[in-house]
Amino acid sequence: MNLLKSGLIVLGSAALLFLGACSNSNQAANTENSPATSTASTQPSASPVAKTEGQHGESHGGQVVETGAYHLEFVPEKEANRTHMDLYLLKGDNHETVPNAKVTAQVQLPDGKQKTVPLTYDAKDKHYTGLLSDNATGQYQVKITGDVKGEKVNGRFSFNR
Repeated sequence: MNLLKSGLIVLGSAALLFLGACSNSNQAANTENSPATSTASTQPSASPVAKTEGQHGESHGGQVVETGAYHLEFVPEKEANRTHMDLYLLKGDNHETVPNAKVTAQVQLPDGKQKTVPLTYDAKDKHYTGLLSDNATGQYQVKITGDVKGEKVNGRFSFNR
């Protein structure tokens, strides 16, 4: 009986360690027009972003949402008094850049206030970019809305400053 109790304690401890190792502080991202929920990995925005070749092509070290035929990757980078926001909007299995979309970021600041930031296409770097002129400490919730020739593309992200 004593051996059984010891075995259950060891098994329970191992299960807790496994669950602790599997969980982390990454935020979940979801989309409004996709029935599946995607997860996003949060990168510290103060560190440089390494570009690596990944499962879905080139990664820019940001949070990723797959919605329908679209792949959205959001990369916030802290600057002195603002946050530089990059969005890579790609389409299809080949992840081709979508240069002709109207993209907006609706940002909820840590104090609950809302700001709208239009994102413009940078043809040289092949992504959308915008500046958030706020430097409050806390968590920012970002809803990206895009219009690609009448087709709606949405993604939700978050970052800490």
